[in-house]
Amino acid sequence: MRAVVTGGAGFLGGAIVQQLIARGDRVHSVSRGQHAHLAELGVASSQIDLGDPGAASLLEPVFAGADVVFHCAAKAGVWGTRESYTRANVDGTQAVIDACRRAGVTRLVHTSSPSACFDGSDHRNASNDVPLATHFLAPYPESKARAERIVLAARGPDLAATILRPHLLFGPGDPHILPRLVARARRRFFRLPIVGDGENEVSLTFIDNGAAAHIAAADALQVGSTNDGRAYFLGQKEHVRLWPWIANLVAELGLPELKRHVSLRTATRVGAVCESLWKWMSLSGEPPMTRFVAQQLATDHSYDLTPAEQDFGYVEQVTLDEATRRSIEWLRNLG
Repeated sequence: MRAVVTGGAGFLGGAIVQQLIARGDRVHSVSRGQHAHLAELGVASSQIDLGDPGAASLLEPVFAGADVVFHCAAKAGVWGTRESYTRANVDGTQAVIDACRRAGVTRLVHTSSPSACFDGSDHRNASNDVPLATHFLAPYPESKARAERIVLAARGPDLAATILRPHLLFGPGDPHILPRLVARARRRFFRLPIVGDGENEVSLTFIDNGAAAHIAAADALQVGSTNDGRAYFLGQKEHVRLWPWIANLVAELGLPELKRHVSLRTATRVGAVCESLWKWMSLSGEPPMTRFVAQQLATDHSYDLTPAEQDFGYVEQVTLDEATRRSIEWLRNLG
């Protein structure tokens, strides 16, 4: 098939591109920058900022003739202005929808996040019936929830759409979670504390599995199919207790043991203070703690894979043990 991947140079988008190429599909990547490694793979590329007002018009000729669009491009992270997240994740998604309609694309796989449903309460082995949240402590999850509503409102007789919510994507090449964990574990000051009782259960998603799930969802998708108009959580079949998993990672890398504990209440208060300081003083970078991060580090977020397995035939390709081993080896090589 011919596929277009927005964010095709990113962590997840890049993995999807590689798996599509490996099985013989034709791929066109859309990203804000130019990336020589995509050309080496034989991937056509277009440089388009999805948040620009004219993005839909620029995307239309790129989407023409495509069998499916994977919309992975997004502004991630836990800190930034609401406007910047709206521009990238809400306006960008609307541009993708408009271009799909104009170009006659009939299948759209949209990447979202479980944080769109996170309301501060525990989600343990949650299935797809968890509703979108209505109150948010950060602009990123709010923007992803708004984008989901746009996608679901756009589906119809000419466009099938499904939404995937991979939780905590990690693995070799990870630009976010693993490097940040390691950096915080190495710090002398503001070293990562264990937030809460340390027993919270989470789902992790190895990058190869996340990409494979997107492709499986696209293959099964058509107007009226089981996964048309539905959203799915993604993660490893095996859940982990977050802090013991992090402790093992830290130990394998020879980093100082995490010993300091703080309660969720304390971490949330510290996060609120940090957010205020960063806003009032226009400090650069991300605060060492935010209210959203505090809750993410202390609560359960584990998800049931059964709906994805039943509705579009997803099969986990890499086990948690193997995914962890590969990730540790990659981190060691980074130095």
